[in-house]
Amino acid sequence: MATLSRQCWLFAIGSTLFAIATTPGLSATAGAGVANLLCFIGSWFFTTAGWMQLVLAPPAQRIGWLSAATQFVGTILFNISTGSALWAHAVKPERRLVWAPDALGSLAFLISGVLGVIAVTAVVGIIELKSRDWQGEWINMIGCVAFAVSALGAFVSESGVTADEWMANLGTFIGALCFLVAALVMLPRRAQRE
Repeated sequence: MATLSRQCWLFAIGSTLFAIATTPGLSATAGAGVANLLCFIGSWFFTTAGWMQLVLAPPAQRIGWLSAATQFVGTILFNISTGSALWAHAVKPERRLVWAPDALGSLAFLISGVLGVIAVTAVVGIIELKSRDWQGEWINMIGCVAFAVSALGAFVSESGVTADEWMANLGTFIGALCFLVAALVMLPRRAQRE
């Protein structure tokens, strides 16, 4: 059963796995294969949470529903890119095939974030610092921007060289932390659940 609490926890778990995978120095010590596996597993938590978000979003609230739908598509693209990264790690000449779904997934997240901010602004106003919905959407938006920066750094040339591996990992790490905080901010409080 899709609930806001489950959705938030799934986003939190997926974000934590992405953050661990891209923690500075992890790939150097544990290997890229471990980092790729953590991101792949985390992407499935994101997709499940994204599906729940889509199910919970009322179609009558078009912008909110479009935000959820776009994010869900982005999560599927991240399933593809993280799965491709696992495969490409073993087949070095194919590393260039990882970037396109990663970039499209990041673009989908960015569009989703913008739509989410528009939707929450329509409900609570342009600046409403005390609103958890407003806080969560803007923290999520920062994460979406960080993932977009990450995708730029992750560009892989035809020779298999990553444009800026440091930027790619740092963008993913910051984005994952933002998504984790946003999920925890949006998590219904105990009193609300009861």
